[in-house]
Amino acid sequence: MSGQILDQILSQHQEAEARQGIINVDEPTLKLVIFECSQQWFAFHGEQIKEILAHQPVFFIPGTPATLEGVINVRGDIESVLLPHTLLGLPAMPASTDSLILIAQGDTVRSGIRVDRVIDVCDVLHSNIQPPPATVPMLLRPLILGVLQLHGQPVSVLDVNRLLSDYANTGD
Repeated sequence: MSGQILDQILSQHQEAEARQGIINVDEPTLKLVIFECSQQWFAFHGEQIKEILAHQPVFFIPGTPATLEGVINVRGDIESVLLPHTLLGLPAMPASTDSLILIAQGDTVRSGIRVDRVIDVCDVLHSNIQPPPATVPMLLRPLILGVLQLHGQPVSVLDVNRLLSDYANTGD
């Protein structure tokens, strides 16, 4: 009798698995650096972020656009530091002790990007990244590659190449 019950349970379990289909455990993932600007979460592809720097003195350069905080010295290399808040249409936040600089490498441009804080560096399944919704503001549409949910918070995956090249081409 108990053998029949076990057989029934196993049979039901196998039928349920068959209905769910095969799950691909080898689905490709993408490493993301999740960060916050003005209480909104964004991400860059991990391979484009070369370093995360804390407590780095930034030297102001007079006459530069408001989106350029200044320059820093990274082991003898001079790197610019961008303030993405304006580029993303967000209110500027004062620098805090949690504020960090992400050294980003695009196809042709390398620069530091000031963020309010880094949330996480994690691997995300490609299937979790959805196309940007139609409600994305026009200013951000060319910059957003996709969106995902992380810890119940929406995260916009940004195109670091576009962000850096647009800044380099316009200078503001």
